Amino acid sequence: MYYTRYGFNQQPFGLTPNTALFHALPPHYEAIHTVLSAVEMGEGVIKLVGEVGTGKTMLCRMLIEQLQDKCALIYLPNPVLDGLELRVAIARELGIDEPDSRLLVDKIQSRLLTLSQQDKQVVALIDEAQALSDEALETLRLFGNLETTDKKLLQIILLGQPELDERLNMHHLRQFRQRITFSAELRPLSVEESIAYIDHRITQCGGSPDLFSLSQKKAIWKAAGGIPRIINQLCHKSLLLAFSANKQSVQNESLYDAMKDTYVVQKPKYKTPFLWGWSEA
Repeated sequence: MYYTRYGFNQQPFGLTPNTALFHALPPHYEAIHTVLSAVEMGEGVIKLVGEVGTGKTMLCRMLIEQLQDKCALIYLPNPVLDGLELRVAIARELGIDEPDSRLLVDKIQSRLLTLSQQDKQVVALIDEAQALSDEALETLRLFGNLETTDKKLLQIILLGQPELDERLNMHHLRQFRQRITFSAELRPLSVEESIAYIDHRITQCGGSPDLFSLSQKKAIWKAAGGIPRIINQLCHKSLLLAFSANKQSVQNESLYDAMKDTYVVQKPKYKTPFLWGWSEA
């Protein structure tokens, strides 16, 4: 691999979220701040939406790190569940082992009351929430109704793709939609943010930001549409191709080939960054 050649101590552009490389750029900072503020205020249902590749899973892991010492966390990374399966999953996360499904809701409510009396917030973090069935959403709505005289027994954070908004706009889900008190959106990075993102990843892993020229970083932003996951793919492939060509930095030809090999919104027509034309294909 190219790690030693370019001075890296770890993979700078891996697709697996690494919280050690998190860079609090405005889109991510704003989203985390909104969610944490809503949790602190005791709001019931909180929604965070972002396009594929914008960093929702990274934010989810950052939220877990921020909340795990303050709250009793329920983490559901794969919510393709019906209502009963969701109740069982929540019960399991709360340490409840109840074979009789008819008693699950009562047991969960009892556990939530106990935690509340211990001044412990309970937060359910649900990733890929656009995959929740209508039955599962109704189950969450009913759990969201559990409360004492002054606070919710269970706070719910939904993280999902834009399809989540499309689903929640459906008429039959209006009751659940009304329970959402705070919403945040994770937007793509601007060109300045993308350059800062690339530089941060490289320097945090021991490399030099000069591995890519400024024009190349701007071209990566344009090709990736500001989507961090695609930026990672382009940077990783470019470095691998530069290493294979025995180059000390990324050449335009390596970046061009990386773009041609990657599914991105826009692809270059020419190999010179200053003259690159762009098409929609």
